[in-house]
Amino acid sequence: MSATTPTMPAPPATNPPRTGTAPSKHRLHEDIQALLTGTLFVGMGVVLFNHVGLLSGGTAGLAFLLHYATGVSFSVWFFLINLPFYWLAWRRMGPAFTVKTFAAVGLLSIWAYLVPRWISIGDLAPGFAAVAGGLLVGAGMLMLFRHRASLGGFNVMVLYLQERFGWRAGHVQMALDCAIVLTAFALREPSQIAWSVLGAVVLNMTLAINHRPGRYMAV
Repeated sequence: MSATTPTMPAPPATNPPRTGTAPSKHRLHEDIQALLTGTLFVGMGVVLFNHVGLLSGGTAGLAFLLHYATGVSFSVWFFLINLPFYWLAWRRMGPAFTVKTFAAVGLLSIWAYLVPRWISIGDLAPGFAAVAGGLLVGAGMLMLFRHRASLGGFNVMVLYLQERFGWRAGHVQMALDCAIVLTAFALREPSQIAWSVLGAVVLNMTLAINHRPGRYMAV
């Protein structure tokens, strides 16, 4: 799938004291609930973007750009682009993360197909679609991240970089998404690009503010 960041309360100077007890792992039904809810949120955000012709970021956005530029189908590009990221997920993030990521990608595909058939949207302001869609996608991705899952592609890479180097997932994702959206100037109307950038900023600020290393230990 920037703006001025609102002033936030300063974080505590020190981390909370350790209790000596390891955090309890998410149970299977908790992971299933997070996968279903998180992907539904993302699917609803994607529907809002698509309704007004906005672009998404991530590998989906890159696949769309390559499809427009070459004529090769989106499905082919999306499959090829994601191959190295799933290899990285298996090698660096573990088989459980990779399996949950595959499940999340499949669920998102189902929601993206079904949601437009369950709801009817009339007039929709592009600005509202950008902000509401960005918030929905960001909240859904946050749920997936906290249960050690992702939507593949760049999600895998930014989570690996956060765990390996401490780089904030939201900041890295924002840079990648904005680069993809800005590249689309050759293929989309400037107004659609501008609203797409706003959506990317809202989405990734949601991640940057709420998904910091050490703030939440996803297990």
